[in-house]
Amino acid sequence: MTESHNGHSTLPKNPIKHICCIGAGYVGGPTCSVMALMCPDIKVTVVDQNLDRINQWNSDKLPIYEPGLDEVVKKCRGRNLFFSTDMESAIHEAELIFISVNTPTKTSGNGKGRAADLKHVEGCARLIAKIAKNSKIVVEKSTVPVRAAESLMHVLKANNKPGVRYSILSNPEFLAEGTAIENLMKPDRVLIGGEETEEGKRAIESLCWVYEHWVEKDKILTTNTWSSELSKLAANAMLAQRISSINSLSAVCEATGADVSEVALAIGLDSRVGSKFLQASVGFGGSCFQKDLLNLVYISEKLNLPEVAQYWQKVIDMNEYQKSRFSQKIIECLFNTVNDKPIAVLGFAFKKNTGDTRETPAISVCKTLLDEGAKLNIYDPKVSSKVEKSQIIMDLTSPRVTDFPDDVKSSIEIFTNPYDAVEKTHAIVVCTEWDEFTELDFNRIYQSMMKPAYIFDGRKILNHDELQNIGFHVITIGKRLNRIGLRTFGNVPQQ
Repeated sequence: MTESHNGHSTLPKNPIKHICCIGAGYVGGPTCSVMALMCPDIKVTVVDQNLDRINQWNSDKLPIYEPGLDEVVKKCRGRNLFFSTDMESAIHEAELIFISVNTPTKTSGNGKGRAADLKHVEGCARLIAKIAKNSKIVVEKSTVPVRAAESLMHVLKANNKPGVRYSILSNPEFLAEGTAIENLMKPDRVLIGGEETEEGKRAIESLCWVYEHWVEKDKILTTNTWSSELSKLAANAMLAQRISSINSLSAVCEATGADVSEVALAIGLDSRVGSKFLQASVGFGGSCFQKDLLNLVYISEKLNLPEVAQYWQKVIDMNEYQKSRFSQKIIECLFNTVNDKPIAVLGFAFKKNTGDTRETPAISVCKTLLDEGAKLNIYDPKVSSKVEKSQIIMDLTSPRVTDFPDDVKSSIEIFTNPYDAVEKTHAIVVCTEWDEFTELDFNRIYQSMMKPAYIFDGRKILNHDELQNIGFHVITIGKRLNRIGLRTFGNVPQQ
């Protein structure tokens, strides 16, 4: 029943007055903050069992960085937006409950390494069933596999109290970190999936009414539950596919002398293709793309669709290949050894305008360099501050990265100033496309580095001609730099 939510804005039979969101993370916090701003007549309470996280949401230093988020929270917090660990009161009071908890890839058991782990979602369902004394609309906000709503309903019904009924809706988020507030304020679409029953339609109508406070009706799409759940996985898979596609072509460009930026421009001007997500880079990261692709592979295998599973697995494989290609090129260009060589890593977050390091390509690059004995000086505008630098240490000493965490700790130093990070290093590796990096004084940087001085631009954001004029050996993605001594992947510069 895919359709726009058209017609006149009508007040549902039981308008929503109280909303509860379980989960105060990257999705729940920003989503409910904007919802509170746009719906001053609705009380919005975000709950989480993590007391430290809730305390941060109630402080001047929010637990996540997102442009515009601080301003939104300050306008609403204490008025109709509340952050609390009192889950029982919030669930009891709410007519509508968002489940916005983490759904990581399973690390053990059936589906290990691919399937989504729904233990936190199941825990929320059991908590709601235990606390609820009246009927609730329960909304999946977390990214979940197809038919997860069915599992939710089984848990709720199995633990139901007399007179309490539940409607399950799917309302996936389509946020891009770094622009989440803008995405929430002016969404491309709001997708709501529910049961094709009278009760299901009433629940959909209630959630539509909430969004209609600020979203145009023709941008609110309603589908059946399964279509909504699959749409989230499909959207992320398609975006990741575009990145892997252009990255595969970047290797061809380097081998032939083509320029991947020029190729991307030519492709993007075709209205059938469009220009977005055609920027070649060291690879995609973040909490969604890899996880959702793995989940889609797993689902396809379970549905006995091996060709479909193999297709999406190749998107993942290409991303891993790109990260490996970039890392190996650094080693090859530095005379095939980085042992005991200090190297500056600029950027650790998976993209600019966020402090999120989940699945960041920088981890893969750092792992390869550390395995080869390099000493790493790491700087990121948001992640390497005194407050957040523990995140970098935790990422690089996790069991997925190393069996020798103490050795890693002794081989990395985290800086809060980029000029200090690059001093006396052999090379600079750009892993995140922070605007700040384009504005650095590279004359000053060149003077402070060991010679020959190398820059590996993994995000294609720097002015390569200018850097070469200064004296840098510049290596980038998807383009041969034609000056003597400058090559791309797999070719050691002539000295």
